[in-house]
Amino acid sequence: MSEQTSKPVPVKDPEKAALNKRLETAFWGLFLIMLGGWMFIPNETVPNGLWSIGVGVILLGLNAARYINHIHMSGFTTFLGILALIGGICELFFKLDFGGAFLLIILGAYLILKPWFDERKIFGKAEEN
Repeated sequence: MSEQTSKPVPVKDPEKAALNKRLETAFWGLFLIMLGGWMFIPNETVPNGLWSIGVGVILLGLNAARYINHIHMSGFTTFLGILALIGGICELFFKLDFGGAFLLIILGAYLILKPWFDERKIFGKAEEN
């Protein structure tokens, strides 16, 4: 006799999915405005690292808005936001540019902490409870 194990089926919340879609659209708009500014403003005008910090703040802001509204945060955009923020700060204040090294360090830290995140169900699909 084989024992059947069923995985719990996630419940989709249409209100949370709609709110998440609005948040993503707003933050994409912010990102595109910043990208346009980056293309429009000469590199000599803005210090190195400031654009990366802006991208990091936008991505982490999106996930903070999700968290405040009880929507699962995206591990991917949180990871990218942290990476952009740390890389921008290092480039702006310390004149260090090692994005690849930070990528590996943060990815390793995320993998170590992933069971903790999974246990608390911090990250997941926005439309699921």
